[in-house]
Amino acid sequence: MLSGMEPTERRAIVLLLLLGVIGQGIRWCAARPGEPPGQVALMPVERRGSPTAHRDSSLAAARPMEPGETLDPDRATVAELLRLPKVGPALARAIVTDRKARGPFRNVQALDRVPGIGPKLLETLGPYLAFAGGVPDRAAGAGAIGPCELAAAGCPLNVNSATANELESLPGIGPALAGRIVSYRESHGGFADIGELRAVSGIGTLLLERLTPHLTVR
Repeated sequence: MLSGMEPTERRAIVLLLLLGVIGQGIRWCAARPGEPPGQVALMPVERRGSPTAHRDSSLAAARPMEPGETLDPDRATVAELLRLPKVGPALARAIVTDRKARGPFRNVQALDRVPGIGPKLLETLGPYLAFAGGVPDRAAGAGAIGPCELAAAGCPLNVNSATANELESLPGIGPALAGRIVSYRESHGGFADIGELRAVSGIGTLLLERLTPHLTVR
C-alpha cells in the first residue's frame, strides 16, 4: 500500500505510526500496576490542616459547662465565658472589657457591675464560677463578709470614705453619680446608713438594692 504513495505521504504515515508507538510506551510506563488502561491519576493535594480536628476543637470550646465544672471570670477568655449558661458573645465581651478597665472581679457579686448582669443571672452563674483570689461571696452561700477597706479584695466599700474612682467600680455608678455621692457626703458630714443614699440625685430604689451588697457605712 505504501509503494503506491508519494514519498511525502509515506513519511507522514511513518511519523504518525512512530508517534503512536511512543505515546503508548509513555502510557505503559506511567500506568500503575493493577489499574485499568486509561485510568486518570490525580495529583495529591497538600493538606494544610485537618478540618475534622478544627471542627472538634471548635465543638469543645463551645461545649456547655457540666455540673461541677467551674471557670475563673478573672482569667477566662471570651470563648471560655461563652460556655457559661445564658452568656452570649456580647455579654462575654462586656465581661472581659470591664475586667480590663476596672480590674478583677474577685467574687460573684462584683460581676453585677457589668451591664446585662443582674441578680437572677448571678444566681444562675454562681455554681459555675470559682475565683483564684479566694474571696468568699454571699451568692455562693458564704456568710456575711466583714467590712474592710480594700474594694479590690471584694469587700464592701465604706461609702463614707470611698473615693470617686472606687465608687465608679460599683454597678450602675458612673463618674457623674460618683461625684454627687462624694459631694453629698462632704456637705452632710457623711451617711448615717446606706438608705440615705436615696437622697443623692440619680439613686432610686432599684439602684440602691444593687448597691447595698457592695457597701457598708462606718
